Amino acid sequence: MADLTRLTEVRDKSGEADIIACIRAGSTHMFHHLIRPYERKVYAMALALVKNAGDAEDVAQEAFLRALSNLDSFRAESKFSTWLISIALNEARAKLRCVRTEKFDSLDDDAKEARVVLPDPLWDWREVPSEMLERLEVRQWIEDAVSELPVIYREVFLLRDVEELSISETCRILGISVASVKVRLHRARMLMQKRLAPQLKWLHPRRRWLPW
Repeated sequence: MADLTRLTEVRDKSGEADIIACIRAGSTHMFHHLIRPYERKVYAMALALVKNAGDAEDVAQEAFLRALSNLDSFRAESKFSTWLISIALNEARAKLRCVRTEKFDSLDDDAKEARVVLPDPLWDWREVPSEMLERLEVRQWIEDAVSELPVIYREVFLLRDVEELSISETCRILGISVASVKVRLHRARMLMQKRLAPQLKWLHPRRRWLPW
């Protein structure tokens, strides 16, 4: 009870920074309270990447364990959630390498991507009307479309459009240039648009816009 009271006081006072300090000082049992807000998010991203519930659970669990064991290396240069997501992404990549070999698109060399001229911006998928997104079938269509993206596009799409990380954060996590992030995200949105256009037109046949 005393620990829970202390946790509440810590959250009210300064938030995650103090919780992390407590964990580093030896109160490792508080780690669960630190990661609790992100458990579903980490699992959802892992599932979107590895496309298997059991593997996604393994990835999420390993990401949390690795975050705990490496918490001393967290320097708060980014948000804890961003740092945790980057760990989960690396674990998902490792799982994919174990399960299968997924070839990377040779067009995604930074030097080539930097020379690509993007067409007009596509609509953001998040502009799909909220009442449409509330329908289970629409959410399933989106999840299926994301799972079909090649992994290099899936990663960028998840980080930028789902996790809503900045371009600089995405560059740092993936270790690629700004040009690569922009090109890969554009290609991901194009593929999503192509995959979802028939269903979205069917839902709103009189609307001529697409959500990208």
